[in-house]
Amino acid sequence: MESLLEGGEQLERELTPEPIAAPAAGSLLLHGALAGGLLAYGLLGGLFHHNQWGSPGSGAIQVTLVTHALPLPSDQPPNDNVLSTETPSQAPAEVTPKAKEAVDETAIPIAGKQKKTVQQSAPKTPQHQAQSRPDNLAKFGEQAGSSMARATNAQNGSNGPVSINSGNFGSIFGYYIEGIQRKMISNWNKLEVSQNTVKGTRAYIEFTIHRDGSVSNVRLAQSSGSSTLDRSCMLAAQRVDTFGPLPSQYNQSTVLTSYYCEY
Repeated sequence: MESLLEGGEQLERELTPEPIAAPAAGSLLLHGALAGGLLAYGLLGGLFHHNQWGSPGSGAIQVTLVTHALPLPSDQPPNDNVLSTETPSQAPAEVTPKAKEAVDETAIPIAGKQKKTVQQSAPKTPQHQAQSRPDNLAKFGEQAGSSMARATNAQNGSNGPVSINSGNFGSIFGYYIEGIQRKMISNWNKLEVSQNTVKGTRAYIEFTIHRDGSVSNVRLAQSSGSSTLDRSCMLAAQRVDTFGPLPSQYNQSTVLTSYYCEY
């Protein structure tokens, strides 16, 4: 009998619906308290954030100073002139042309009064002015000829110690004559001449120059009276390997040359 009663009470408890008002109210209170706590935390965090400027973990603002400030607008327009002044000079007033005197054509002429005649001035003919000549230009043909006597010495076959026995060779090919003289001077050794030789003594020799400039037939043409001077002069000509080829304009194959050595 007791077991039946216990089973009936259990069945009644299971069939009886549970109350939901109290749990719902408690849940709302709990959520409200949680929302209030979050709101209070946010307000307190915002207040403390202002007091923690530049602390670790917080952001910072970087400021860059600018040396060139932006120009302020000017009240006056800019002046582009190179030279400017605060008190510019006034431009001169334009000269007004003189008004011509009006002539009354209806006026009655007075007897005995002469009428002025207007003389028309003839146009002036510009005089020819000599143009000035710049001083930096070269002047040609404006200087009188020199009165100094001039003369040209005609060159014959002789040119110093060198003498060419072939027409006008010396007058045409003077440069070749100078070459012969330089060669002979450089090859003549004065130390080969005896010191007893009188100063100014000359030994004359002759030799033949061929087309290629080589020398042959060296001989004594006129003795100086000093055997050492005669011999040294002939040796000077024999030491020359070549005087250089004869000028191409010269149509002969050889040139007979005379030379003297002066002690």
